[in-house]
Amino acid sequence: MKNISGDDMAGTYKKYHKKRMKPAGRMKQKIPAGFLFAWLLTAAVLLGSVIPVKALNMPVWQIAYYRTENIRQDNNFSRAVPEVKLSDNDLHALSAVLMDGNNGRVLYDKAGEKIRANASTTKILTCILALEYGDPDDDVVVSSYAAKMPDVQLNIKEGEEYRLKDLLYSLMLESHNDSAVAIAEHIGGSVEAFSGLMNQKAKNIGCINTHFITPNGLDAKDEHGIHGTTAEDLARIMRYCIRESPKREQFLAITRTASYAFTNIGGTRSFSCNNHNAFLNMMDGALTGKTGFTGSAGYCYVGALERNGKLLIVALLGCGWPGNKTYKWADTKKLMNYGLTNYQEHVITDDILQKNKIPVSPDSVYRKMKDEDIEAVGWECYFSETLLLRADEQISVRYLLPEYLECPIYAGMQAGSVVLSIDGKAFAIYPVIITENVQGESVHDFIKKYIKDYIGRNFS
Repeated sequence: MKNISGDDMAGTYKKYHKKRMKPAGRMKQKIPAGFLFAWLLTAAVLLGSVIPVKALNMPVWQIAYYRTENIRQDNNFSRAVPEVKLSDNDLHALSAVLMDGNNGRVLYDKAGEKIRANASTTKILTCILALEYGDPDDDVVVSSYAAKMPDVQLNIKEGEEYRLKDLLYSLMLESHNDSAVAIAEHIGGSVEAFSGLMNQKAKNIGCINTHFITPNGLDAKDEHGIHGTTAEDLARIMRYCIRESPKREQFLAITRTASYAFTNIGGTRSFSCNNHNAFLNMMDGALTGKTGFTGSAGYCYVGALERNGKLLIVALLGCGWPGNKTYKWADTKKLMNYGLTNYQEHVITDDILQKNKIPVSPDSVYRKMKDEDIEAVGWECYFSETLLLRADEQISVRYLLPEYLECPIYAGMQAGSVVLSIDGKAFAIYPVIITENVQGESVHDFIKKYIKDYIGRNFS
């Protein structure tokens, strides 16, 4: 489980603390024998009927109190090359993010969570949804609404038919707004329905500050706010398109194409499209990208680079207005070089953990009678993470473990969590799994045994 916002996890578990019961054997003997016998018999019946057997297998966090301990830091990383300095003032963009495309970790941000209009960078989500929900060979019929879209446009006409594949090249290479609407209406049935698909997909991949109204990114506003996103969410959408989507290879093939020619299905009109993503020829390893511009959004860009095992994604919003068209390329190169130079690849595994055994309660509700020699149980927590880290970044581990465990204890049950953090910010949470069995004696069995012993002592 990755990218946890906040690491104050102890409170999650405290509410499950189980109250202790005093064993019936500690009751004062002044109680009449008949009354005590009746009470114990009733308790035995009720326990047998109210508490199902499977309850004994309930996750341990439901019956134990949790605390944090043993924070460990590890900073034994060396710098292979001189550090590249970067400050917010070095960037033209109002919002900017550099993301590790392999795991989604933000390596640098400038107002990365600020919601802004994002123009045609929206079209990367339109494209990936069309690839996932449609067939490239689908016939797309142009509606009057699609044909009326403003520039930039392919200039398609109402009633014409096109292959979906061809319109996707028009969408991503030339950024045609009419093609975007035709695609959206074909996939979703309407622009409104397609925008619902867009927002659901954004939510599913972890974009919590994204609200899309149009498939082309033209400035818009409704009762939920503006059409827009954040630099962090935009980078996350690009990561999905090139790393996680089942159609990632098709997406990359389209967005990396230099030029493309096609006709309408009737063969009466011919078109040619050229790729306007200049970044593809600016840096070795440039992978993909999408530009955008509206009056509200300014110049925007989202792009990716892959080099030496590093997958870096840059997202820029509000990167200048007319007269500053090249700012986005300067910012993109600065951020990419910052990531390539300052971050090294490190593998972090579970061998950094201090696996001290968890004590077993000596006075558990589930009385530990069959395994009285077992005072603590072992646990495991498995993980292996490949991270891009700066030399000054610290890795820490937080243990969310119970103060003790109560019987019965089963191998394979979860008994807490380990939180891996980078510079104090939680990156991932992993389950702690018990490796031993401690059966003990259940409350139900204890009461039956007590009744038997009591009868033997008082009525024989």
